[in-house]
Amino acid sequence: MNKKLNVTLLKNPVHFLALGFGSGLAPKAPGTFGTLMAVPIYLAIKDLELSLFLAIVAFVTIVGVFICERSSNSLGVHDHPGIVWDEFAGFLITMIAVPFDWLWLLLGFLLFRLFDIVKPWPIKIVDAKMPGGLGIMMDDVIAGVFAGICLHLIIWLSAYV
Repeated sequence: MNKKLNVTLLKNPVHFLALGFGSGLAPKAPGTFGTLMAVPIYLAIKDLELSLFLAIVAFVTIVGVFICERSSNSLGVHDHPGIVWDEFAGFLITMIAVPFDWLWLLLGFLLFRLFDIVKPWPIKIVDAKMPGGLGIMMDDVIAGVFAGICLHLIIWLSAYV
């Protein structure tokens, strides 16, 4: 079931956050639009000390479990495509300790979207089997970790080319 979402949902603070400040209402590719909405958040925190950056990512992730669960329950649809807070967390995880460069930002975005869409093992299993808000968040957390590892490998290899 894919329940159609209405802009009036954004009046509810939980839905406002879960729907990525409205980016999840995009009629096509809401996950991509949600990830795009995460870019300004990344740009705002990219220069923070790593420990503070990690604390923000942890906060976004932990709070996301509750936000996504409440929004999902209210909508009556587990992991509705419009719920994109998990993309915020996944993209921020991808960008952990990445030196800022527009190329790395673009590549991080593309890698995260690739892992989130393709869902290789174990992402697909987590997505299918883990219930509730934790399940909504965890597939994107793992996609972010995979994308981040690939991005760091590419950055490391680029130093030798």
